[in-house]
Amino acid sequence: MKIMKKLLAVALMLVLVLGVMAGCSSGNDEKTNDDGTQQKETLVMATNAQFPPYEYYDGDKIVGIDAEVAALIAEKLGMELEIADIEFDSIVPGVQQGKYDMGMAGMTVNDERLEQVNFTTSYAKGVQVVIVKEDSDIKTIDDLTGKKIGAQQGTTGAIYAAEDYGEENVTTYASGNLAVEGLKTGKVDCVIIDNEPAKAYVSENEGLKILETEYANEDYAIAIAKDNTELMDKVNTALEELIANGELQKIVDKYITSEE
Repeated sequence: MKIMKKLLAVALMLVLVLGVMAGCSSGNDEKTNDDGTQQKETLVMATNAQFPPYEYYDGDKIVGIDAEVAALIAEKLGMELEIADIEFDSIVPGVQQGKYDMGMAGMTVNDERLEQVNFTTSYAKGVQVVIVKEDSDIKTIDDLTGKKIGAQQGTTGAIYAAEDYGEENVTTYASGNLAVEGLKTGKVDCVIIDNEPAKAYVSENEGLKILETEYANEDYAIAIAKDNTELMDKVNTALEELIANGELQKIVDKYITSEE
């Protein structure tokens, strides 16, 4: 009986060990290259999918310029793209902490973000504009002083507005859509946001317009953790290839119609 108990104990131990090993292997997101080195199979992109035409939902799928560009980058890197939809102001900290491989959300390069993450080559130009009601007494940027300004939290629109007009005059929202709702219900007098999503919001909401005067011009790029220089180099190489061969511009043209 003692021998049987020992054999059962050994068998149980083997089952537990094999179970642990199986559990470990199932969570392994790496593949072995021909040279024996390990490579991640999934490229995780953090975004905020309420920023058309760069990222937004079509049904339950996230689509847009950033989503398609990221998919091509992942393909060039031999990886599968996974998109995490999170709050905009959580993207940079998440990338910095290694929760996500990169952040791509129509994100402007500025000094504050450069202290936390690195940015790739710029892949698009952004323009900050102002949305107002059609009967608003705000006619130009000069009329914003003393007004209640809405913006998406964590965006450069919110940062610039606070610097130019005072934090007490700026109300931030979790998304551009909520900021526009704030404008429609009279909680704010205007919304500062990027031009492309601004055009989408105005087309979807009767009684709104965009001021002709631009508020600011910016460069969009991809955020990557400062210590992940290998990924930075690979993404930059892939991105520059997409720019050089015209594939990136084709994606932009698919979503943004030239007004020239």
